[in-house]
Amino acid sequence: MAEKKAFVLRVSPELLKELEAWAQEDFRSVNGQIEFLLSDALRKRRRTRGKDGEK
Repeated sequence: MAEKKAFVLRVSPELLKELEAWAQEDFRSVNGQIEFLLSDALRKRRRTRGKDGEK
């Protein structure tokens, strides 16, 4: 597995509470849920940009 870079992420208490609940529903840690969501967003962005011919 590739080495991961740690960084600080500041979010509101309300957002964190929702992320915690969502992560629990998906049987993930909050960190795992955030990583999943970011990866999914990037995957979708790459597909969209590829269709438009942008780089």
